[in-house]
Amino acid sequence: MKTLLNVIWLIFSGLWMALGYAVAGLICFVLVVTIPFGIACFRIARYALWPFGNRVTDRADAGLASGVGNVVWFIVAGIWITIGHVLAGVAFCLTLIGIPFGIAHFKMIPVSLMPLGRRIVPSSAPDAYPHYRWG
Repeated sequence: MKTLLNVIWLIFSGLWMALGYAVAGLICFVLVVTIPFGIACFRIARYALWPFGNRVTDRADAGLASGVGNVVWFIVAGIWITIGHVLAGVAFCLTLIGIPFGIAHFKMIPVSLMPLGRRIVPSSAPDAYPHYRWG
């Protein structure tokens, strides 16, 4: 089922979003200082192609630099990309068939709002769920 959803997603949303993120990543690579943002753009582009069966988790080794970078990303691009995902998600949710695709857009909001310090893993991966350390 996730393969069918991914193929339909690719046709209606995924290809265009992935191309947009890839172009943004290339621009970030040209401006050498923004290479970490370029890497994040390519990671999000891969996620935008096949969102079903994957999920976003926080990286345990993310530090202060990721936090500062996320603030810069939020101001420059994150809020605008997030608004686009919210609008597309609402538009997809207006139809019964589009609800899973609207939810996929909503699922992309955290990684597009603050991409540094996050990773994309398969939903079936054991580290896809938060680990709690007691003690």
